[in-house]
Amino acid sequence: MSAPVAESDVAIIGGGLMGASSAFFLRQRGISVTLLETDKVGRQASGTNFGNVRRQGRPIGQLPLANRAIRIWRQASELLGSDVEYLQSGHMRVCFRDQPDTVGRMEDYARAARAEGLELELLSGNALRARYPWLGPEVLAGSLSPSDGHANPRLAAPAFARAAVRQGARLFEDTRIAHVTRLAEGFELEAEDGRRFRAPVVLVTAGAWAGGIAAQLGETARITPRAPTMSVTEPVPYAIAPAMGVMTSREVESVYFRQVARGNIVIGGSTRAPSYPDLYRAYVLPENTMTQFHHLRRMAPALARLNVIRVWTGIEGYTDDDLPVMGPSPTVPGLFHAFGFSGSGFQIGPGVGETMAELIATGTTDIALEDYSIARFG
Repeated sequence: MSAPVAESDVAIIGGGLMGASSAFFLRQRGISVTLLETDKVGRQASGTNFGNVRRQGRPIGQLPLANRAIRIWRQASELLGSDVEYLQSGHMRVCFRDQPDTVGRMEDYARAARAEGLELELLSGNALRARYPWLGPEVLAGSLSPSDGHANPRLAAPAFARAAVRQGARLFEDTRIAHVTRLAEGFELEAEDGRRFRAPVVLVTAGAWAGGIAAQLGETARITPRAPTMSVTEPVPYAIAPAMGVMTSREVESVYFRQVARGNIVIGGSTRAPSYPDLYRAYVLPENTMTQFHHLRRMAPALARLNVIRVWTGIEGYTDDDLPVMGPSPTVPGLFHAFGFSGSGFQIGPGVGETMAELIATGTTDIALEDYSIARFG
């Protein structure tokens, strides 16, 4: 006897922040949803990232989506019925003295961002040192976004998934989809254990694994799996409110950190490592952690003396142009994508979910998605 088929209006493949928030907003519109996750909700990129809820530093064209997301973050606790530890404590980007041209880019970005509703404060000299006396002598200037902040990535995706389930979504964890077949009336998805799911609409939010799913339906998306370098220190007295990062053209220098209320310093950025999505494995390379701390010392020398108590990583999916794949398939009716967020999807995640739900439900959205079409991979 064949396995029974579970049916819904929309099947979502991938239970990270994009998939879980899409399920939540689809249910708010009264659309039945099946959310399918290979492992546990939020286990990979959505739960192992730095937790930046920052609009600053995004492509200017992405700020309308980021603005939509920040509105959701600000009401997340009430909306979801659980705390995701969102804190609007600000986001600061600094530049080093050996790249003075970066100050001009900061000024240009601030002007363009203001037109999209993001106000930034530029600081240098005595004003910068008076506000942040712990910055190192190599720091030249900074750009502060007081309205940005951070949240706990371990809590966010599960909170959206629980809220979606309370509203009637069906969640299947430990369910790896092996085959996706286009039918005359929609799609059939078959899990490795033989369970089958059908829906007229499929949304692929499978991160580093999404390219393989798209390929089953005749579409090409080049996704490179990478592993972030993450660490956390022993706790020290709380003194640093904003999340901090480096604006630089050199990946190795792109360190960022934030201090949580308990006093620990969470550190990310700098050099990434390969990851292995087929094996569901990623590894922290010790040399990457050491490089990370070298540039952390340049930004905030005192932090480099702290003891690291834990390191971790996850599996992230990167596109060649660092832009996501988001929107409807140009070739397969009923197929939608939201993946490839290239290490910077956490802040916009809830906005992605609301936008995809709007697009699936109404066929349109005010968020410009043309640059994110999967068609660009040709």
